[in-house]
Amino acid sequence: MADPATYRPAPGQVPAEPGVYRFRDQHGRVIYVGKAKSLRARLSSYFQDVAGLHPRTRSMVQTGASVEWTVVRNEVEALQLEYSWIKEYDPRFNVKYRDDKSYPYLAVTMGEEFPRAQVMRGAKRPGTRYFGPYAHAWAIRETLDQLLRVFPLRTCSKGVFRRAGQVGRPCLLGYIDKCSAPCVGRVSEEEHRAIAEDFCDFMAGNTARFVRRLEREMRRASDELDFERAARLRDDLGALERALERSAVVLPDATDADVFALADDELEIAVQLFHVRGGRVRGQRGWVSEKGAEDLGEIVEHLLQQVYGGETGEAVPRQLLLPVLPPDAESVEEWLSGLRGSRVQLRVPQRGDKRALLDTVRRNAEQSLARHKVSRAGDLTLRSQALQELQEVLDLEEAPLRVESFDISHTQGSEVVGSMVVFEDGLPRKSEYRRFIVRQGHTDDTAAMHEVLSRRFRHLQQAPAGESGRDEDGRPARFAYPPNLVVVDGGLPQVRAAQEALLSQGAADVAVIGLAKRLEEVWVAGSEFPVILPRTSEGLYLLQRVRDEAHRFANAFHRQRRSRAMTVSRLDGIPGLGQARQKALLRHFGSVKRIEAATVEEIAEVKGVGPALARAVHERLHQSPLQPAVNLSTGEVTE
Repeated sequence: MADPATYRPAPGQVPAEPGVYRFRDQHGRVIYVGKAKSLRARLSSYFQDVAGLHPRTRSMVQTGASVEWTVVRNEVEALQLEYSWIKEYDPRFNVKYRDDKSYPYLAVTMGEEFPRAQVMRGAKRPGTRYFGPYAHAWAIRETLDQLLRVFPLRTCSKGVFRRAGQVGRPCLLGYIDKCSAPCVGRVSEEEHRAIAEDFCDFMAGNTARFVRRLEREMRRASDELDFERAARLRDDLGALERALERSAVVLPDATDADVFALADDELEIAVQLFHVRGGRVRGQRGWVSEKGAEDLGEIVEHLLQQVYGGETGEAVPRQLLLPVLPPDAESVEEWLSGLRGSRVQLRVPQRGDKRALLDTVRRNAEQSLARHKVSRAGDLTLRSQALQELQEVLDLEEAPLRVESFDISHTQGSEVVGSMVVFEDGLPRKSEYRRFIVRQGHTDDTAAMHEVLSRRFRHLQQAPAGESGRDEDGRPARFAYPPNLVVVDGGLPQVRAAQEALLSQGAADVAVIGLAKRLEEVWVAGSEFPVILPRTSEGLYLLQRVRDEAHRFANAFHRQRRSRAMTVSRLDGIPGLGQARQKALLRHFGSVKRIEAATVEEIAEVKGVGPALARAVHERLHQSPLQPAVNLSTGEVTE
């Protein structure tokens, strides 16, 4: 641990203006980003007696090796710069809010030619409208099933849609009038998009006009004695009403608002967010995070940055109902108003329906924190215990906060691949995972392990020491940071191969161990006898997780490579026809059979395929199976 006094800025060097600051560790990695109205006042608070700091803040300043800052004109610019740096550097000491579970959304792919409604999880995609999140996927499917009577939107996959168009028959939903069947031309692209837009308007809360429209059409059909159509419209109206009954009215004035609530203890904090549109609860989200030194106002500010910032952020409503206001509420309001394009209001409700709703959301946050405590009891303590135990057992200078594990996978020496997984603070950091294709034709694991580790630590030696390990183009450099511990899958031979690779790349100060599967003994470089950890050891459990994750990652990559090698297309081997042009041809024609039926001129119409390549494709597909293939560029005959 470093002494903060060794890198404390000189008195008077730090300006008293608004700005954003960054703490870096000894390897130049950004470990914390913050903003302040007065940089001088804020930074001086970090360099007081460490005994008086919050434990997380004390750990941060002792891990740091330097601090730097950027002055901006006002608090809004500081807010924007802080958010962009947090997204760019992902500092380990900034609070990260993790969803307490994976919530499904009802998504409409408006970016496609024929939009599709489906259940989606995970990261949001551009060009897609999202509604929710919902507590359960079956709730989305039930709601969607009700609404397809009124909004016959496409719900099928691309493969089903393409096959229906090829055979000229719609799927079952098209026959029962729960899909407008654009695949067979029942409606045009413009008509289907209008249906999708009406569906999105209804899901966004603009429900009254659709109900009124159905009521008018039903009365008109009844007056015209078209009782069959009137009965169908009555059933459609009932479907809309049943869909609306699923979301209760919580605010009678049809307010659009997002409601946040917090529940915390000494170590962690739970957040709940209710999306209210048109006075009805349309979705719910939750996060649980380790609690830092920030007060509740700063936590709310960072939470709003995470929820609404970036290209995939939530749409900002007119009102945000909060438990407390952020320290600089006016700047946050200005920033959110810029994202929305109109004024956004931050409020702490004191009475009435909005206060009652905030209390309800707070109770959900308290229950979420209680469930999290039960499911992950002792998790933070056990992770710290595991790291400390490994430091003591392996005689390391410091706890192995960054652990890298390597594994090799192959089938009898073919398709040899390697994997590298990274654990930081006892948790997997998947953005740092790497895969290696072993190109030297090694048939034994030790030689392959030597190559993989040599390549990894060669990149470490070449990584620039400048702006957070970034290359000349400003992109993150690969393998920019050294590990505290390297774990290989195997015994003493694998450990010796790994140690030789590290020595050859000048990384002699990195500890290397091997974890053998038979007795789960730990082999240490330079020792003839293994270290035997108790079966109940938290350190052994962490090493097993790291080793098994590397094994899983290597096997998955090997299966992918092996599957690709076994898949042979009739388009393979044509000079000038790579994977991208093959995909373009298949996307244009739909199948190899239809490409074979096309003329040279029709093939040449595909973007990226010229007349010469079109002739080569046409000749290859019209070769007799017994006729030898001729490479048109070299004249070489391939049997």
